Amino acid sequence: MSHLRACAGALVLSLAGVGGMAAAAPYIPADPNQVVERLPSRADPVQRELRRLRDELAAKPNDLRLAGALAQRYIEQARIEGDPRYLGYAQAALAPWWTQATPPDPVLVLRATLRQSTHQFPAALADLDQAVKRDSGNVQAWLTRATVQMVTGNLAAARASCMRLYSRAPALVVQTCLSSVGSINGQAAASYRQLVDAQAAHPLADRGVDVWVATLLAEMAARSGNDGAAETHFRTALGLGEPDSYLLGAYADFLLDHGRAPEVVQLLKDKTRVDALLLRYALALQATGSPEARPQIDALRARFDAAVLRRDTVHQREQARFELDLRRDPAAAVRLAKANWQVQKEPADLRILADCAVASGDAEAARLVRDWLRSSRIEDRQVAAAAARLKAAA
Repeated sequence: MSHLRACAGALVLSLAGVGGMAAAAPYIPADPNQVVERLPSRADPVQRELRRLRDELAAKPNDLRLAGALAQRYIEQARIEGDPRYLGYAQAALAPWWTQATPPDPVLVLRATLRQSTHQFPAALADLDQAVKRDSGNVQAWLTRATVQMVTGNLAAARASCMRLYSRAPALVVQTCLSSVGSINGQAAASYRQLVDAQAAHPLADRGVDVWVATLLAEMAARSGNDGAAETHFRTALGLGEPDSYLLGAYADFLLDHGRAPEVVQLLKDKTRVDALLLRYALALQATGSPEARPQIDALRARFDAAVLRRDTVHQREQARFELDLRRDPAAAVRLAKANWQVQKEPADLRILADCAVASGDAEAARLVRDWLRSSRIEDRQVAAAAARLKAAA
């Protein structure tokens, strides 16, 4: 998931990813006391708010304002909890307009957000192109457009979409958008410095923007090898309130990269409803030699098997990592990593592709990594190390 998908308050609604397995039996825990899922409490203020909005929309199902408000809240909750069911609820709220070729502007942007979250990138771009053609000042449309273009590897177009935010969005949002692109397009140091300066010039922005900026700075610092700065930025982001699943996953990856698996166990032990976080929790348990690793690996495999049955290919990146690091099957992992690369090209996608290329010796995967390093000019010490291993092997 990219940072344009992470969180920027009301400005960012878009969300920041299965093949190779046969149908499988449902997962049945060996321990009857094992918690499989925690359902949200009806007393939860968020659930109460969602219930109120649902009731209002049920009374007026064609009220665009109510439908848009409910869909937006569902999308925000999907980002926070990492639960894709909220995306289905959001689509249902927009049902009267969902299949229209030319729906109202708010529906266009919300539909594009939902489509890109399920990797329907061409359809999402078509909606966004229509939205900005109607209203060139639609900040959310330009920002979501930049998201999709960056995720799919069209970095020049993403930068152009970010530029359209000038004089339309707050300066910090504009710079964060530009730094997101520049940091993986040959301008890592300059992008980091410019975003640090912009953050200093615009302190205490919207909380969502602050989290977005801090998380992006953390990942930029980590890719460049500035671990101390990365740690500081991550802790800043975590201190801004209840962290969403993207931030938790990013920080867990940082900790795993630095041999700090016990910290990951503590960070994620109550967050395993989210597949991506269960993956990192299982990796941490395995690294610590915990006997609890096996049940978590089995649970994760059951989830991926269920995704195959649904023909859901959104989590190919995570499944490739599962096959590589937890099942020790480089051949299956590289197939998934290459399939994922055809759809999205974020730094994490490149890294798993490079790791799988090294482990499997797959020549095509190695070529894809070399080609992207050359064309994008991305600076990432982990990918660079994998590329060096590929060169040595060749």
